[in-house]
Amino acid sequence: MPGMVLFGRRWAIASDDLVFPGFFELVVRVLWWIGILTLYLMHRGKLDCAGGALLSSYLIVLMILLAVVICTVSAIMCVSMRGTICNPGPRKSMSKLLYIRLALFFPEMVWASLGAAWVADGVQCDRTVVNGIIATVVVSWIIIAATVVSIIIVFDPLGGKMAPYSSAGPSHLDSHDSSQLLNGLKTAATSVWETRIKLLCCCIGKDDHTRVAFSSTAELFSTYFSDTDLVPSDIAAGLALLHQQQDNIRNNQEPAQVVSHAPGSSQEADLDAELENCHHYMQFAAAAYGWPLYIYRNPLTGLCRIGGDCCRSRTTDYDLVGGDQLNCHFGSILHTTGLQYRDFIHVSFHDKVYELPFIVALDHRKESVVVAVRGTMSLQDVLTDLSAESEVLDVECEVQDRLAHKGISQAARYVYRRLINDGILSQAFSVAPEYRLVIVGHSLGGGAAALLATMLRAAYPQVRCYAFSPPRGLWSKALHEYSQSFIVSLVLGKDVIPRLSVTNLEDLKRRILRVVAHCNKPKYKILLHGLWYELFGGNPNFPTELDGGDQEVLTQPLLGEQSLLTHWSPAYSFSSDSPLDSSPKYPPLYPPGRIIHLQEEGASGRFGCCSAAQYSAKWSHEAEFSKILIGPKMLTDHMPDILMRALDSLVSDRAACISCPAQGVSGVDVA
Repeated sequence: MPGMVLFGRRWAIASDDLVFPGFFELVVRVLWWIGILTLYLMHRGKLDCAGGALLSSYLIVLMILLAVVICTVSAIMCVSMRGTICNPGPRKSMSKLLYIRLALFFPEMVWASLGAAWVADGVQCDRTVVNGIIATVVVSWIIIAATVVSIIIVFDPLGGKMAPYSSAGPSHLDSHDSSQLLNGLKTAATSVWETRIKLLCCCIGKDDHTRVAFSSTAELFSTYFSDTDLVPSDIAAGLALLHQQQDNIRNNQEPAQVVSHAPGSSQEADLDAELENCHHYMQFAAAAYGWPLYIYRNPLTGLCRIGGDCCRSRTTDYDLVGGDQLNCHFGSILHTTGLQYRDFIHVSFHDKVYELPFIVALDHRKESVVVAVRGTMSLQDVLTDLSAESEVLDVECEVQDRLAHKGISQAARYVYRRLINDGILSQAFSVAPEYRLVIVGHSLGGGAAALLATMLRAAYPQVRCYAFSPPRGLWSKALHEYSQSFIVSLVLGKDVIPRLSVTNLEDLKRRILRVVAHCNKPKYKILLHGLWYELFGGNPNFPTELDGGDQEVLTQPLLGEQSLLTHWSPAYSFSSDSPLDSSPKYPPLYPPGRIIHLQEEGASGRFGCCSAAQYSAKWSHEAEFSKILIGPKMLTDHMPDILMRALDSLVSDRAACISCPAQGVSGVDVA
């Protein structure tokens, strides 16, 4: 539901968010009250000492205060359990209860201060009693400090601007006032987000690229969040409901809906060849991450294997530039790729906003010059990812619509300048003129590799690109179709990044608003059931639609989907079938090239921790990645080590089946 309005401002917490904090505080307070009562009853005879009367009074008054607080917290917790996310009527007394609860902190603080003063005054009583009272004083101040921290966390810097609108509602403002308010909110939100990002990234420098990235990222966040009145727990509940709804739909699909057919021999051969290439070149994409990924993949032996390289100083024929621990990075690259020192032309770990690390090597097995671009691994890379507005890609091709992701485009342009202007590619092809150019990368590196391949195609017509788990929001539909002939993308399972774009995030927000508005269960039950379902599975058929019986018991009408927006624009549709209108700054963008989709067959654990998983591969259309799928593996499927493990398993299984003609295509799907 919308955030609560207290003290004339909106807060980033709803009236149904206090069940779990209230329960935790209630348990602490009850145990504390029992402990103080036990201390008083067992040791009150030892309080006949100098200052004992003060300590006795302190314990009695503290027990009374705690009893009042326990009753108030119990009432807050019970009221917070009422209603649903969009039915706050049964919780209308929550603000009064919170005012009472906050008022009780003043006598608590005064009494804790007096207790600290009396104990420090050197009371001559039994040491057990004094230690017990010291413990009560410490607990009092810990709870007070925790409350202050909680207030800081739920403080909304825009709350003062949002409160008048939250109380008035959309129907009380005409279109001019509403539009004026929205513009003011977006401006203020952009400023707030930029301040937050600068604080978070305070140690990465203040050059022009960084300042531009700060502004772009702040504008993205303010655009995405400023038109909704949801608190973080509403989003968590919505994601939990969407995951169960998604699994329920999949489980209810009829087997007849799944059409299977034998793949054509040419398609099957093409898929086999490209999978083998992906398996080979993924080693280079992983090597670009340097020693952190190598140690992560080999926790027991990795450090021993590259430790000697970290401490060794060499004079070499290749360029090794940028960053720290360069020898550690290079040692891990050698072990990951299996190449020799002489096979590397250039290794760069220079890392800034819009400037990505990359390596250039000679791959004699495939007779190719490989350029591997690193994926996201630093705050600078995150800012590059989040510079999501579009710009025209400066490239020589016949495509008219050349819009591309600004941050990734700038990063690809940086690598392009280094390769061409610094003569790195010329040096590589002077050594091996008959080799072809192959560009690879994972995640952000995959998107940059696709753009880089497009930039280089005029000079190197035979260029090939393998983009592993690239972002969906990369470039225009025209460039997506243009890249089909020379780019192959590989996506594993429910990986969120190949489904991630501003358009898809808007669609996800719309789905969250819909499922939250139509939910007939209180939020705490949704979160508990969602946590259980994520950890242990079970029945996904959790009620999300209001039936007639539920409608009758509502004390007030539902807020509805539109009330969860701070501004309802005609362009924002709640129909599940109607497309979303896109902002000119954030048009629909698409993934690169042809897409191979690896899917896990059977169950191997909810978090993909089982190494016995089997995978199938198929060519997929980009439309299959037009919605973000919710699940435990949406993040783990993006990890490069998981993707490498899946490729190892798939390629080895397919190689084993070559000798079994009757089963040779059993694990293959071609769309």
